Amino acid sequence: MHKKDCFYLGKIVRKHSFRGEVVIKLDTDEPGLYQNLESVFVLLGGNLIPFFIEESLLQKGNQLRVRFEDVDSEEDADNILGSGIYMPLTMLPKLEGNKFYFHEVIGFEVEDVNEGSVGIIDGINDSTAQALFEIKDGDTEILIPMIDEFIVKIDREHKKVVVKTPVGLIAMYKDI
Repeated sequence: MHKKDCFYLGKIVRKHSFRGEVVIKLDTDEPGLYQNLESVFVLLGGNLIPFFIEESLLQKGNQLRVRFEDVDSEEDADNILGSGIYMPLTMLPKLEGNKFYFHEVIGFEVEDVNEGSVGIIDGINDSTAQALFEIKDGDTEILIPMIDEFIVKIDREHKKVVVKTPVGLIAMYKDI
């Protein structure tokens, strides 16, 4: 399995017991969807390694206590502590309407209700307080905040995101 074919589910943040149990902090809004997994991929040494789950228990909202097959001691748990947890993209629940996964809209065209075609989504910047669409229009990069009030429609069939931005936001980038 390649990392590009997977999504980041969370990280092993601590050991839970002397028997090798670990706690995964899930990076999801719906942790309940992942409480009965059979297996996950653990990122070790740059490779995704399948780990099979013997037991799991959701606790404290987004923390999943897990007992992996063949992880039977504190030393075994130490070897995977801090590792990222991944799942195949095919395991993501389908979203509808204006809900979307960040990776899903890369390459989509952005069209503003007032300004027309804006450009193509080249990336998502989620390292800021507000996630941003990174849009390329030729050599120009346009940043549009990903807030519900701006997103009119996610058109998966035509690979298009329709937005309605405040007057002057897009022009600010194009007039530079």
